[in-house]
Amino acid sequence: MFLVAITGGIATGKSTVTDVFRKNGIPIIDADKIAREIVEPGKPAWHQIKEAFGDEVFLPTREIDRDALGKAIFNSSEKRGLLNQITHPRIHRTITMEVFKHLMSGAQYVALDLPLLFETNILMDFIHKIITVTCEPDQQLERLKKRNNFNEEDARKRIATQMPLDTKCEKSHFVIDNSGSIEQTQKEAQQIVQLLNGSRHHWRIRAYIVGAFLAVVCFVLWLNQFFHFLPFDLF
Repeated sequence: MFLVAITGGIATGKSTVTDVFRKNGIPIIDADKIAREIVEPGKPAWHQIKEAFGDEVFLPTREIDRDALGKAIFNSSEKRGLLNQITHPRIHRTITMEVFKHLMSGAQYVALDLPLLFETNILMDFIHKIITVTCEPDQQLERLKKRNNFNEEDARKRIATQMPLDTKCEKSHFVIDNSGSIEQTQKEAQQIVQLLNGSRHHWRIRAYIVGAFLAVVCFVLWLNQFFHFLPFDLF
């Protein structure tokens, strides 16, 4: 199994691309979904956020008020760093566990929906291909304002906290420009899926894993034989 990362900027249209992968039966690990799940009421991260930010970032339902929390962290790099310290390790652990589950299930590859891939460097050493979804800057701004009901100042602040799209594109194996129609974006995503489906990289990964496993087994057997013939009992 190998890993494919789908990233981009906020409101560039990553969900359109991940939907194409999902419809093709490719397992998707969604970092944003995991981020929402780990802060559900009563969970450890929820308690830490409550202690760090107070009641003003919570709704009467005890759920996190994402608008209030968003304004708090995007106006303060210190608070943003604090939230990242609370949530990122848990997100990373959950993603790693999900990857392991899919590895055990025999999946050819898994797509990771990681909006902050380059910012966090999560699993970078294990990702085989990176896909960045981009669009024109003015489109990104307008989409974010419309989607989240932000004014222009707030939208620009959100975009500014992320790595520039041009830099992400330079670091990627594939770039999908979502400035045009949804149909064109879906077509480009489908072409990448077909290319990845034809890859044999997962067999090399499995060969490495099997080889490593056999090496460990042989080493354990050798140790067992060695200690078996010792003239005294070490254990």
